Amino acid sequence: MKRNKRLLMIALPLLAILFVLAFYEYVYIGVDSELSIIRDEQDLKLKTLSKYLSLIAQRPEFEKELAALKEQVKAQSVRLVPGEPISIASANMQAMVKGIIIERGGTIASERIGKPDDLEKAATQQSSTVPAQKNQTQKKGPQPPEPPKLQVLIVSMDATVPDIAALSDILYSIETRTPDLVVKELDVRVKNFRDPRELMVRIDVIGLYEGK
Repeated sequence: MKRNKRLLMIALPLLAILFVLAFYEYVYIGVDSELSIIRDEQDLKLKTLSKYLSLIAQRPEFEKELAALKEQVKAQSVRLVPGEPISIASANMQAMVKGIIIERGGTIASERIGKPDDLEKAATQQSSTVPAQKNQTQKKGPQPPEPPKLQVLIVSMDATVPDIAALSDILYSIETRTPDLVVKELDVRVKNFRDPRELMVRIDVIGLYEGK
């Protein structure tokens, strides 16, 4: 009987220890792991919420920047030759140059519309003496959208102008008007050497068109 009591006294603490160990391993650790996952999820949600709140707070600034960008695009589009499609734009540019020459007393002998060219291609041809730089690194991640391609329009005119003052006025009017036009080439000759006033002019004018 005494022996059984001793065994019981020894077994009860052992059972209690085993119960505590089992509870710790299968219950406490499991609950603590779930609580840790919940805390991580809460932290992630709080960080996400903080980012959204920060973006909402910056919305007025974004709207101002967007409005400024729209104004810049609008101002830039005014400098391009209007018309759609590109054949209409070329005809509009031809009419502009012709009108400037006629308004200054000039007479048109012939007029031509050149073949449009890509702006990047034209710039590359003009700077062919400068070695091209290769893009050695490519940035990962989202890239900004490519800007619209610009086309170079060209109009050629053979005309007779009254005098050098009229020619100077024509050139000034072409290069200071809107949309932006640039005199690419100019060939001037005296029509009559005995009366060196009237000039025979061959002029090439270029402008930019936003390609579609």
